[in-house]
Amino acid sequence: MINNAIAVVVGLAVGMAVNMGLVVANMALFPAPEGFNWEDPVVVSEYLAALPILAFLIVLAAHLGQAFVGGWVAAKISKANPMGVALTVGALSLAGGIMNMMQLPHPTWMWIEMPLYLVVAWAAGNLERSRRQAI
Repeated sequence: MINNAIAVVVGLAVGMAVNMGLVVANMALFPAPEGFNWEDPVVVSEYLAALPILAFLIVLAAHLGQAFVGGWVAAKISKANPMGVALTVGALSLAGGIMNMMQLPHPTWMWIEMPLYLVVAWAAGNLERSRRQAI
């Protein structure tokens, strides 16, 4: 049980690093205007409304990358339950994704990512489970 808890924590940390790396790259590609303030909802809405679809696709990749890579790392670490820890990372990433979608304005089509968090986490856990069975 302790191993699984450690696997989830490490998986989340690695997944979040992947997420943040892609978000930082996105911000470099599509920088906010000078004097931008994340605390001002009007300014944030205007900035996000002006972004091209590519910026949102990178965000989508960042979010799903967190669930996949984090789930895969957790599955690799787990001794007994690779699928369970991968799905736990996916579920926690999903919770964060829902919070993000509720706090920041996103295009409506981005809600499609919500079930995909669990799909990519399942794929990551299945990848590790298949690898173990092949050994």
